[in-house]
Amino acid sequence: MSAPAYPDLLRSFARIGLLSFGGPAAQISVMHDELVTRRGWLREEQFLGALSFCMLLPGPEAMQLATYAGWRLRGVAGGLMAGLLFVLPGAAVITALGLGYALWGGVPLVQAVFLGVKAAVVAIVVQALMRLARRALAGPAHWCVAGLAFVAMFALSVPFPAIIAAAALWGAWHARGAVAAPAPAALTVRPADTLRTALVWGTLWAAPIVIAWAMGATFLTDLALFFSKLAVVTFGGAYAVLAYMTDTVVGTKGWLTTPQMIDALGLAETTPGPLILVTQFVGLLAGYFQGGVGLAVTAAALTLWVTFVPCFLWIFTGAPYVEHILAKPRLKGALSGISAAVVGVILNLSVWFALHVVFDEVRAGAFVPLPVWSSFSWLGAGFTALSAALLLGARFPMGRVLGLMAGLAGAWHLVL
Repeated sequence: MSAPAYPDLLRSFARIGLLSFGGPAAQISVMHDELVTRRGWLREEQFLGALSFCMLLPGPEAMQLATYAGWRLRGVAGGLMAGLLFVLPGAAVITALGLGYALWGGVPLVQAVFLGVKAAVVAIVVQALMRLARRALAGPAHWCVAGLAFVAMFALSVPFPAIIAAAALWGAWHARGAVAAPAPAALTVRPADTLRTALVWGTLWAAPIVIAWAMGATFLTDLALFFSKLAVVTFGGAYAVLAYMTDTVVGTKGWLTTPQMIDALGLAETTPGPLILVTQFVGLLAGYFQGGVGLAVTAAALTLWVTFVPCFLWIFTGAPYVEHILAKPRLKGALSGISAAVVGVILNLSVWFALHVVFDEVRAGAFVPLPVWSSFSWLGAGFTALSAALLLGARFPMGRVLGLMAGLAGAWHLVL
């Protein structure tokens, strides 16, 4: 069929961007309904192949899938339109929520409301863990990889990038001897074009970092370099990388506190767009605590840039090679290993969140974090149990659970 007109493309991807709540599974479902079922712009096999390709990449697979779909329909202009419309609505909401949190987050009522949000976040992460485990753990070997990843991160403090690299190598080795897919058609893109695309987007990615460094803006340079590194290792989505981000942002950099990190994820869950927008919220808060509202907005914009420009780099550079990449069994094996390890990483995150919601104090033990038992919070434990009952038992929608828990916690504070 002929390429869709730009106004039609704009309307469809604006609709996808505004309805992209509920994490990547829900977002991909919305895209499938719009692009395959309703519009017929992509065939089923094209959509699934693009999804498999995006899962091989670091970064938010739903946003990258939208970008690839736009590229497939209208080239680079279509890809830019689709990717930006997927990200910008949520980014605008995160900016407003982040500034409100920075200015009024210390108000007792607001703190009480966020206790309910944190409790809901624990249940949300457990739900994400269960969904991923069902999809990623196909046999005993994958269960072992997940268990080793959990122990490595929770007890041994092995860095997240090292876990991902080891899992990818194991997956590629485990897939040795697998039958390759039938060879696709010959490539039509020239290596020189691929190199030019990579150079353009790599330059765009690096430009604000170089400018911040040249201006002597140490904090902004440090922020941009950290989130650029995060963009390269963000396999498995925001849940997987959050523990690594928290360890650096809280433990090493001291930009935020642990409760603020949990609040950041809770707010990111309530907005449209990819969950990795939590990085923008973290950058905004870090900037605010370093230098007020002006630096907060600058830091948020810089974080947004170095988080999502790499997504355009991966897609526009790799899109012409999708069929050839998916024909390589070892690449699929590497993805399988990474997915299994991510289950263990998210289990680590679940335990870490639960400890910090149910206990007011958690200290560093010889190998693992240890709660201070005298700081047990009956209120935090009760809200967490109720959130789990609503989300996992009664299967309430995630947004409803967040709203109910925030309202209940606020009402509890006002009454008592």
